[in-house]
Amino acid sequence: MSSTSPQSAGSPAPVQRRALGVGGAWAMAVGGMIGGGIFSTLGVVISVAGHWAWVSFLLGGIVALASGHSYSALTRQIGEPGGSYAYLRALGWRRSATAVAWVLVAGYTLTVAVYAVTFGSYAANAFGAPHWVALACALGAIALLAGLNLWGASESTMFELIAVSGKLVILLGLAFLGLWHWAPEKLMLEAGQPVGLGHAVVGMGVVFMAYEGFQLLSYDYDEMRNPARTIRIAMPLAIAMTTVTYIVVALGAGMLAGADQIVAHEEVALAIAGREALGLAGFIAVSVAATFSAGSAINATVFATARLAAQAAEDGEMPALFGQRDGHNVPWAGTVLISAVAGVFVLVGGIEQLVEGASFVFLLIFALVNWIAIHRQAGSRVVASVGLIGALAGAVMLVGYLTGVV
Repeated sequence: MSSTSPQSAGSPAPVQRRALGVGGAWAMAVGGMIGGGIFSTLGVVISVAGHWAWVSFLLGGIVALASGHSYSALTRQIGEPGGSYAYLRALGWRRSATAVAWVLVAGYTLTVAVYAVTFGSYAANAFGAPHWVALACALGAIALLAGLNLWGASESTMFELIAVSGKLVILLGLAFLGLWHWAPEKLMLEAGQPVGLGHAVVGMGVVFMAYEGFQLLSYDYDEMRNPARTIRIAMPLAIAMTTVTYIVVALGAGMLAGADQIVAHEEVALAIAGREALGLAGFIAVSVAATFSAGSAINATVFATARLAAQAAEDGEMPALFGQRDGHNVPWAGTVLISAVAGVFVLVGGIEQLVEGASFVFLLIFALVNWIAIHRQAGSRVVASVGLIGALAGAVMLVGYLTGVV
């Protein structure tokens, strides 16, 4: 398919195909998940699940690990990039593949907007700037990271490695400070709050977009060195690292700042926790980590989404414009279009609505991928079944929450 399709402009660049080793792929996946995940969604999930928010992240991690197993097995089985789009084409279901490609591009564009809102919110909050500055910073981040993507894959990978390492140090340090000052009563939204474990399942559905980044690796398959080995190792490691980080941060940050304060300041929740932990230094450290984290997520998501759209265009399933590449084999038109639409979403959508919309899209896509893995006997059927049931349960609970049923 795309690996043999003629390029619209320029010639294939060997360096481009060797840009991602295990470390770079791991960084791209972690950057895509944590970048928008914990910074953007902690306040949202605590408002739903209360002191069970950490269980929401645990359940999401289990579904993500099972789904990652299916993504990895299917990608290695067909030996091509493209994720769920490529899996459906391998089954001969071209119309479904086309529909899924459009849904995926829309979903990823929503997540870029979430990450940009996070970037802008933390940047503006650090300086006490008004809302219009947050919007300007969000749009500026999208433009800057789109430019980095247009520069080339190797530069994008180096940025991910630096950004991911820095934010993990700060996030885990903040989490362990909170756990050291053990105060579980601060995880309660209010005294006697009637929140049960069932709300954790609702919270998993609401917050699931925090895990969507790992499957970006299935679109970067042709950018990897020894791709079968790289994706088999990097994907589960990235999901496991992200799950542990989310759980300890949900607990530690909640104990530092208090659940009520995190919900009240959901767009900059971890900056509040950082201030409670270390005063101004903690506030600044977390704000810097949040901006770098959101930036790395924008970078990883635009990088992979542009390549998905380019592949679909080369297959004749999306407009040919998305397949236009420059002399470095970068899909420049898709990069610019996806970034521009994400900028529009920044201007018209609130963070909670963006998170919920993106979560619903990815729960359905992950359920589909797990079903395909069972159908094609790729990987373990038991593991894929866990991912299928978990994703469907999360989608149902999210719809129930949004409609007021649960």
